[in-house]
Amino acid sequence: MPYPRGVVERAMKVQEVIVRALAGKLTWLQAADILGRSPRSIRRLRWKLEHEGYEGLFDRRRQTPSPKRAPVAEVQRGLALYRERYQGFNVRHFHQLARRHHDVRFCYAFVKKALQMAGLVPPHQPRGRHRRRREPRPCYGELLHLDGSRHRWLALTPDRWSTLLAGVDDATQQLLYAELHDGGESVAALMTALRTVLERDGLPLALYTDRAHWAVHPPTSGSAPDRRHPPQVGRALARLGIEHILGYSPQARGRSERVNRTLQDRLVNELRVAGITTVAAANRYLRDQFLPAFNTELGRPPAEATPAFVPLGRVDLDQILCVEADRVVGRDNVVTADGVPLQVAKQPGRRTCAGLRVLVRRHLNGHHSLWYGTRCLGRYDDRGRPLRAA
Repeated sequence: MPYPRGVVERAMKVQEVIVRALAGKLTWLQAADILGRSPRSIRRLRWKLEHEGYEGLFDRRRQTPSPKRAPVAEVQRGLALYRERYQGFNVRHFHQLARRHHDVRFCYAFVKKALQMAGLVPPHQPRGRHRRRREPRPCYGELLHLDGSRHRWLALTPDRWSTLLAGVDDATQQLLYAELHDGGESVAALMTALRTVLERDGLPLALYTDRAHWAVHPPTSGSAPDRRHPPQVGRALARLGIEHILGYSPQARGRSERVNRTLQDRLVNELRVAGITTVAAANRYLRDQFLPAFNTELGRPPAEATPAFVPLGRVDLDQILCVEADRVVGRDNVVTADGVPLQVAKQPGRRTCAGLRVLVRRHLNGHHSLWYGTRCLGRYDDRGRPLRAA
């Protein structure tokens, strides 16, 4: 096996310096300084030159294959696996799936270097200026991030846009909720996400969101939000005792933005590989496969073991997580809500309900209910038909 040119030139320089030192033209300390070696190393090189000749100056480990070398066939299999099946995955995601499903045993650093040298992934580019990191909340359930991301989530149907609502715990970075919706960040979708988390885990201490239309009411464009007139979600959070924290920039919502970026990278590719083309199938894949693997691989333990979620107790979420509107009963004892006429039945002790200011609640299942203070005047389905007597 021939030596590289640089190695040969280095051996020739070492030979020349040692020969000049043997001839008395250099001292041994000068020779060590020229070669950048210690005196002990110079004595070793002198002995090799005297006993083994010029060949003794070469590092013979270069001719011995490393016992830790990777099998070429395995490396080629990993590259072919990425090229043919996982094209577009980031290195960390591909490495996890390759170890989980294809028995690839290389470490992450080796896989990343191999993919970069093969030109399959670009080298990492440093970005951004230095920012101060906000420490995560110490307890699980102390702060929940809720955000929506509109994206082409179904890669096999690239013309279809949908919105992924994701709820992330600040302390553990676990995804507590994730579901795709065609209708965007609607109030019903957001309240459904909140209800899922509340019924399973309990009440978080605080909720962190952006300043979307459903989260806060800005009187004019670019002005400060008006907390005196909360929208439907803000009203529900206030009744539940959950602090609502607003983010004023993408940088302030860094954790939720990074999770959205990770999901846009990982979830899109996994749905493509799984051959999923519908939102319903994508949501099943999210619940059954993606979320457990995501939380296991990317989640982390909280700084404090005691969770901060508060038990829900005897709270009627149907009457809180809904859309409320004030209405006045007409002279025909009919209230119209969302274009649906709701006929008020005759109430005990009242000749008529005309003129009463009532509260109409549209629930998450599409049903309506009418309230006069704490008294329910009627419950109706999505077409306005009475469900049962008040």
